[in-house]
Amino acid sequence: MLAAMSRWAELTGGRSGEQYAARFAELAESGKDVHGEARFCAALREPGASVLDAGCGTGRVAIWLAAQGYDCVGVDIDPSMLAVARREAPELPWFAVDLAELSLDRIDRAEGFDIVVAAGNIIPLVAAGTEPAVVRNLASMLRPDGLLIAGFGLDAAHLPLSSASTTLADYDRWCAAAGLRLSERFGTWDGAPYDGGGYAVSVHQPSRH
Repeated sequence: MLAAMSRWAELTGGRSGEQYAARFAELAESGKDVHGEARFCAALREPGASVLDAGCGTGRVAIWLAAQGYDCVGVDIDPSMLAVARREAPELPWFAVDLAELSLDRIDRAEGFDIVVAAGNIIPLVAAGTEPAVVRNLASMLRPDGLLIAGFGLDAAHLPLSSASTTLADYDRWCAAAGLRLSERFGTWDGAPYDGGGYAVSVHQPSRH
């Protein structure tokens, strides 16, 4: 049985890596901070912590964190994105794995991570219907005191889609089913409070912790 195509693949055809990298390079050159997601993660765990960059794309988050001393692994299904990540940081482990099929075995890992981060609208852009499995798999990557951090748009203005595919109620329900509870929620990666707007950064952790 063929795996369902992700919404991201439907939008890009899996050939957008170079354009994506070029866009962020231009933003960085213009003075924009393109490492907000990585800084957010670094504020929650000290260097040396292990980080899974889930839906890592061109590796922007993982590469910055690795340079600060974090133990990083990147996972993505888009070959064009991974090609850029591997070129930019060949020393880091990058894996081509669908998040709906993710497991520790698939990334040659014996134990879980201190942080699993899904930045860049990962949750709304996975294949329709696979969201609960994706969240369950991300939760299974965590250590007992680990954090699942996900930031994504909640309306068309914050997504490359004509309408939102995921609500916060959906996401919280999938997290609860995966054994996670909401710890904190913000409106931006700089830590601004969430005020009901069109973008949210959610931090979940295992309920038993």
